[in-house]
Amino acid sequence: MADIRVPRVGPGRPRTRPDHVIADKGYSSRKIRAYLRRRGIRHTIPERADQVLNRLNRGSRGGRPTGFDRQAYKLRNVVERCFNRLKQWRGLATRYDKTRESYQATVTIASILLWI
Repeated sequence: MADIRVPRVGPGRPRTRPDHVIADKGYSSRKIRAYLRRRGIRHTIPERADQVLNRLNRGSRGGRPTGFDRQAYKLRNVVERCFNRLKQWRGLATRYDKTRESYQATVTIASILLWI
């Protein structure tokens, strides 16, 4: 989470504090939510079923349910579909490239071909 970088439109360093983070249930932990809250980053992360049950079993000590915006979470689908389309290239899916630069170039070329 500390490696989040949002490039600026113009010149300048990338921002390290995005406006909003949308993540899947794999990032649903108390530690990540506290980190985002501490940095003032809004987030949309669904709770895992076991977390919901644990919170309900604790009763009033379990705390409030996390806020979850279904409309914002639907935007994550666009990114997931893009990843699925990029994975159609075998070289990207299996990561044949040895260096970061050549892998980034392959991702760029595949993205351009998808865009066309």
